[in-house]
Amino acid sequence: MNATEILKEKNHRPFEYPKRKWAFYQEWNKAVFLHWEVSPNLITPLLPKGIKLDVLNEKTWVSLVAFNMNNIGIRNLPKVPYISDFYEINIRVYITCNGKPSVYFLNMEGSKRSSCKILRAVSKFPYQYSKMSRDNNIYISKNKTFNDIFNIEYHIEDTPIKKDKTDLWLTERYAVFQDYKNHIIEYDVHHIEWPVQSIMIKKLNLNYPRFSHLINNHPDKIHYSSGVQVLTWDKRKRPIK
Repeated sequence: MNATEILKEKNHRPFEYPKRKWAFYQEWNKAVFLHWEVSPNLITPLLPKGIKLDVLNEKTWVSLVAFNMNNIGIRNLPKVPYISDFYEINIRVYITCNGKPSVYFLNMEGSKRSSCKILRAVSKFPYQYSKMSRDNNIYISKNKTFNDIFNIEYHIEDTPIKKDKTDLWLTERYAVFQDYKNHIIEYDVHHIEWPVQSIMIKKLNLNYPRFSHLINNHPDKIHYSSGVQVLTWDKRKRPIK
């Protein structure tokens, strides 16, 4: 799909995308979603001022998303060779800010040092390098700094998921808010509704010591998606109050 076609697909969004021009293009491909339902009081202390935890049925969720980041580029410019494609894992929680149901990242990892360095500088997201590999429905990651380990082997089912309220709540998020120094950084994003399929986990070894009270080897929900094409608007900053 081209950008015009992507922008026409908007009825699934919980709020409108900005009227100003989008700035960046990227693709989130072959995404594995692992979700854990947790008590809100475990997440609230991890959030900066100005960001409110989003809840569903008096609970909230933490998700680990492992995917291929592809074809990152600036609007109307060719993608930069090498750094535009890498593997990414993020751990995210669900928040509201500026009236938007959004996500906040507890952790972000990329498989290329140069990509992490550039994206940290440009986006202000907390990217860090981890050694990663992926092949034949196996995804492996290790971060030596924090002793984080992610090793999954899975089988993708052919049947699409009939999404329930929780599935939509977890996947259809169109903004990111992140703290950086004395500011909150806001990014708006747009893509078609996530196409999701069932997935069967054959093996999972997950150990993130900093988040062991939130995530473990027994997720409460799992999804797989072939991916989406993503338009992103340039960041906006607001002071932390």
